[in-house]
Amino acid sequence: MELRSSAHTDTFARDRLPPPEQWPHLTDLGYPDRLNCGAELLDGTIARLGADRPAVRDASGPVWTYGQLRAQVDAIAHALTDRLGVLPGNRVLLRGPTTPWLAACWLAVMKAGAVAVTVLAAQRPEELATICAIAQVQHALCEVRAVDDLAKAEVPGLRITTYGGDGPDDLRQLARPGGAPYPAVATSADDVALIAFTSGTTGRPKGCMHFHRDVLAIADTFSAQVLRPEPDDVFAGSPPLGFTFGLGGLVIFPLRAGASAFLADWGGPEQLLGDIAAHRISVLFTAPTAYRAMLPKLAGHDVSSLRRCVSAGENLPAATWQSWHEATGLRIINGIGATELLHIFISAADEAIRPGMTGLPVPGFQARVVGADGAPLPDGAPGLLAVRGPTGCRYLADTRQTEYVRDGWNITGDTYVREPDGYFRYVARADDMIISAGYNIAGPEVEDALLRHPDVTEAAVVGRPDEDRGQVVVAHVVLRAGVPRGDDTVAALRAFTKTRVAPYKCPREIVFHTSLPRTPTGKLQRFRLRGPHLE
Repeated sequence: MELRSSAHTDTFARDRLPPPEQWPHLTDLGYPDRLNCGAELLDGTIARLGADRPAVRDASGPVWTYGQLRAQVDAIAHALTDRLGVLPGNRVLLRGPTTPWLAACWLAVMKAGAVAVTVLAAQRPEELATICAIAQVQHALCEVRAVDDLAKAEVPGLRITTYGGDGPDDLRQLARPGGAPYPAVATSADDVALIAFTSGTTGRPKGCMHFHRDVLAIADTFSAQVLRPEPDDVFAGSPPLGFTFGLGGLVIFPLRAGASAFLADWGGPEQLLGDIAAHRISVLFTAPTAYRAMLPKLAGHDVSSLRRCVSAGENLPAATWQSWHEATGLRIINGIGATELLHIFISAADEAIRPGMTGLPVPGFQARVVGADGAPLPDGAPGLLAVRGPTGCRYLADTRQTEYVRDGWNITGDTYVREPDGYFRYVARADDMIISAGYNIAGPEVEDALLRHPDVTEAAVVGRPDEDRGQVVVAHVVLRAGVPRGDDTVAALRAFTKTRVAPYKCPREIVFHTSLPRTPTGKLQRFRLRGPHLE
């Protein structure tokens, strides 16, 4: 595969792309050779819809119009290149809470032709040091309240510029809007725009490199053709911008559509419900756990502005989908994405939704279910999910590239079934399948059964080694407030589960918790539940 000529003077990222023969097959969406996604999302949208539309807002300040956002982004881009010495291709780490300023910094890095490395505000010094070492980061833009852990990482040669403070070297002082427009660097459509790191819950995190055309591709496939936003929509949600689910749903998709976004960190179900009412949110991005947490708190909150609800990050149980639909009349758009593919690639909306199914391949993507040898399996047979489309896995100098990409397909690590009508049904993460006495048991299926019990608010099912059976099914459960943690409750939950799944799938053991371990992005950390029991 021949890459277009790069505009990067620092060629670190391109030099560390995997060999072309290790790439997945990529669908060409016909983007021009020269493409800067930051310019397209801002200048291109303004050219189509005007500069006076609302663009971003938060709870503490006024709305920024598209024109005001562009003025701030251009000022930051000037500061990056004129004051801080950032060159096209330099990696710039972005760290801070979800705010309009963080979004503006990301867009400025795009327009300056640099490479954004967006990290989570919750990540600790050791994690930050590892990420900076892998990506050889030289510059960082960091919200002043989040700078301590980054400083403690002691990254050699890292120049940290804070924003949100009042010192003379603060980015807000260096990047006062009102100056000359910033002419975006004429990057190649194939220039690396961002390096997104996997969560690193097991092993060394992997840096996933995505091009300028990839950023637009996720907006022009899932967002434009499944989500179908409108220019008057207001987007919001819980995923942070350091998580590609949040970056797409809260920055890329609304800007591509000419819509606006309310940007705030996850503060719990009550806060999110209050924000929906106060800011008339119409498009919501969050995880299944958040939808379930909001359900008992809906009374007294106005959610009438919502018209689109998107769920990703982990499997959406049918019970949660049904409960949300009964309470609100809204159909949650379920989806599966991956950091390696940037965003959602299987989903369904409106009448095409089938509760308990993930959906159909997003237009532009193909999907199939394969065996361990890579050969396609017949409909109805569980196997590994394989996907290809306009985006795909390109790890940063990582030998695990050949594990994820095989014969031109991205192998996501999920076990799926393709139904005869073409719908894809999630079974489990491939490494989360429980094999007990010769039976294959999918933990999410048992979780869904448990979640249908009115006393259960969260559930996670894992396998525990057993000398006789190989593994036994163990359920980790969070109960509704006031429900006793005793043998009677265990017996009631086991009896209830047996009415919904085969008896051999029923948990042999039920462990109660006050909460379940999750990553900062809300993903359940099942690996922690396989160790000593947590409380």
